[in-house]
Amino acid sequence: MVEKAMNSSVLFDEANGLGSPFYKMSRRALTVERTSKSVGRRNCYRSLFMLALVGAMCPQAIEGQADGNVTRTGFVYSDIYLKHDTGTGHPERAERLTAIVSKLKRDGLLAKLVPLQPAAASLDWITTIHAPEYVERVKNDCRAGTGYVDTPDAPASTNSYDVALMAAGGLLSAVDAVMEGKVRNAFCAVRPPGHHALKNRAMGFCLFNNVAIAARYIQKKHKLARVLIVDWDVHHGNGTQAAFYDDPTVFYFSVHLSPFYPGSGHADEKGEGKGVGFTLNVPLRVGCGDADYQKAFEEKLKPAAAAFKPDFVLISAGFDAAKGDLLGRMNVTPEGYAELTRIVKGIAEKYSGGQLISTLEGGYNLESLAASVEAHLRVLMESKAAKK
Repeated sequence: MVEKAMNSSVLFDEANGLGSPFYKMSRRALTVERTSKSVGRRNCYRSLFMLALVGAMCPQAIEGQADGNVTRTGFVYSDIYLKHDTGTGHPERAERLTAIVSKLKRDGLLAKLVPLQPAAASLDWITTIHAPEYVERVKNDCRAGTGYVDTPDAPASTNSYDVALMAAGGLLSAVDAVMEGKVRNAFCAVRPPGHHALKNRAMGFCLFNNVAIAARYIQKKHKLARVLIVDWDVHHGNGTQAAFYDDPTVFYFSVHLSPFYPGSGHADEKGEGKGVGFTLNVPLRVGCGDADYQKAFEEKLKPAAAAFKPDFVLISAGFDAAKGDLLGRMNVTPEGYAELTRIVKGIAEKYSGGQLISTLEGGYNLESLAASVEAHLRVLMESKAAKK
């Protein structure tokens, strides 16, 4: 503790700036000790002890969190996700992740996140959503080098089966970290994405439905009853909707461009059987931006979440509705994504003890993707969601 106190000036230069009240106090104390010839060894120890005592009373200060505005946010990433090779010129490419990581490093954010190491999801968890024969087909097609699974819009390489297991497993690692209190929330920078993958079919760049598998994992391993999935990818998450269409324990909310791929997600799709009322789709027109998305979240999502009262919140965080993404043709800015994050985080804080995980889905303009992910993460790291 004393050693940390002696090095506090360096920590506060970097973390809190020269204007930090604690920084000023510690600098004054150390300056007096260094310049006063009359101060004896006992007073020197007393000053160091006082600095250590302040650090003990306010450990966030020593750790660069004196303002109380930082939440422990996990970050799932591994270089193995770069080994899913979709072919030259494909929009869902490894550079999506390297662009994100590079920007987070460059802007000093990566070092403030808690690194979470993924592990391959076991087949027991994969098959809570996917048919065993489908899982076997994915493995065989990938390892045979056919170039895709089921359809050319689900490209795959020889490593893709193993990478897909790690993508799903990354979310499970994040769930465990949240449930064990290691982090309060987490973002999973994984690929391939997942929300189009059906029980027995690959489609839309997706092999395994990562967020759906995580929802079942939360329920079955951690015994939480109600899971909310918020999907703001520009495409409707048909696979996720199908997985829980008759299930009242998982609420699926999607805001997306319509008409557009994959052709589902109409406003009248509300669930079936016991699941009626637990699917909520908000289709939007081409060119919608921040205000349109925020209106959908304020007027549709927030009342639905209040009625559902989720125990855990998951986000299918596609950033292909970002301004400049030619696949999406929407106009959401990084600031817009920050506000959507703040709304969903507020829901998690109110009903789920803050337990929230987001996972990367789409987003193909590298610059807007990286900027939007950074904006998303900065809100996740805030100590409290801003109240509206």
